[in-house]
Amino acid sequence: MTRMTRLWNRISASRAQRYDRLPLGEHEPESALKKRPSPYAVIWPWAIVLTGIAFIFWAFSRVYSIEPLEPSKPCDSIDEGYRCSPNISHFWGQYSLYFSVPSDIPPEPPKGCSITFAQILSRHGGRDPTFGKSIWYNYTINKIQQNTKEYNNEFAILADYEYTLGADQLTAAGRQQMVNSGIRFYRFYEALASKHVPFVRSSGQHRVIESGEKWLEGFGKAKNDGKPAPDMVIISEDEGSNNTLSHGLCTAFEDSHTGSAAQAAWAGIFIPPIQKNVNTHLVGADLTQSEVIYLMDLCPFETVAHPTAKLSGICGLFSEKEWQQYDYYQSLGKYYGYADGNPLGATQGAGFVNELIARMTGNPVEDKTCTNHTLNSDSKTFPLDRRLYADFSHDNDMASIFSAFGLHNSTSPLSNTTLETVKDTRGYAASWTVPFAARAYFEKMMCEGEDEEFVRIIVNDRVVPLSYCDGDEHGRCKLSRFVESMAFSQAGGHWDQCFVKEQELHN
Repeated sequence: MTRMTRLWNRISASRAQRYDRLPLGEHEPESALKKRPSPYAVIWPWAIVLTGIAFIFWAFSRVYSIEPLEPSKPCDSIDEGYRCSPNISHFWGQYSLYFSVPSDIPPEPPKGCSITFAQILSRHGGRDPTFGKSIWYNYTINKIQQNTKEYNNEFAILADYEYTLGADQLTAAGRQQMVNSGIRFYRFYEALASKHVPFVRSSGQHRVIESGEKWLEGFGKAKNDGKPAPDMVIISEDEGSNNTLSHGLCTAFEDSHTGSAAQAAWAGIFIPPIQKNVNTHLVGADLTQSEVIYLMDLCPFETVAHPTAKLSGICGLFSEKEWQQYDYYQSLGKYYGYADGNPLGATQGAGFVNELIARMTGNPVEDKTCTNHTLNSDSKTFPLDRRLYADFSHDNDMASIFSAFGLHNSTSPLSNTTLETVKDTRGYAASWTVPFAARAYFEKMMCEGEDEEFVRIIVNDRVVPLSYCDGDEHGRCKLSRFVESMAFSQAGGHWDQCFVKEQELHN
């Protein structure tokens, strides 16, 4: 049996069998330091030894920040998202599990205001690697185990590591993320949600559809009215399909390589020191730069593969600084591949912008890009009179949609040679915007003493200030000004450039 056959068999095996191999306990092993020395022992020599050991454990925790929570607090939660070892787990780029992002503006409605409309745009929950990546990850582990002559220090965990990840589908933890998201949405908008049923759409990939189903399960649990979940409109991802929740039509965009080029430049700077350290600890492995990144990828994927998202031991092989560099590597890929850094990035999100305008204003969709005219012209598949909407999509598409909304207009082009923090990028990071189970809330609200509704956008609990449409101190702008500010999308963005060659696009 070839290695490829064995990998395929593992991917095809049931998830329950695969999970049985993983530890189920949520707590770190108790330290032997908790045992009291015998009163008949020689105290001072042992005190010195124990102090030294304690210092080593303290130093290790300061570098790698593997911090267990108390038993009553699982790593993932409804309101806070993923909260174990945030100095590591919040720096996995798009492979981060959703966490509540800090906001300078309170996400609750201002006093005297009530929400009249709420739309969630969500990424699917945590998943296994894509099939292609799963093959490369398995290859990297095989290479390590076949070539390594000596495993040093904490890297010894790789000696007996068994690759058991599947491919493409949601994990148990990913499903729970979506249930939590549905509960959270209901609680946050309970005044509306208790009276109204959301209209739900999903892009056609299985993990996205299942994410929508799990979100509805959570919403239903929170509402607890005994009524069945509403039907969900599925938008095909087949080649050539018009779909605002999954890109694929714009040829020039699909053929662009701006994201991978930016990542390659940064990888050439931050990976060599990590590569040297890894190969020093894995004597004989001789991992390449790409393989080092694959090894780092295994940290979030092993974490989300655990039934309760227990932090993987692989995460501790790298320092906090290295995870920050890794996070920036992933952010560069999203920014230059799908968002503001790609000349056609925002154009891919124009169709969704126009659909949201239609929902907010009650007028038919007007769009020249990727909307599905068959679905959008039917009130059964695209109603305009609902108060609650939910759409389920992918990280890359959400990155383009956020760009089309101008959410990162204040972000200067990211450097591909120098690490920039979220403060430097004014809140832009893949981990802050498109993690697993990411969610954006698009709101309308009516306030006392006002004659027009306001619009506000919240991404992963962070209120994004809408400065481009005269946004106020609450991050909102008037509906009419918001619609006017979406002129780029209403004009079709640069859709007319989608079918020219990439080299012509950059001339």
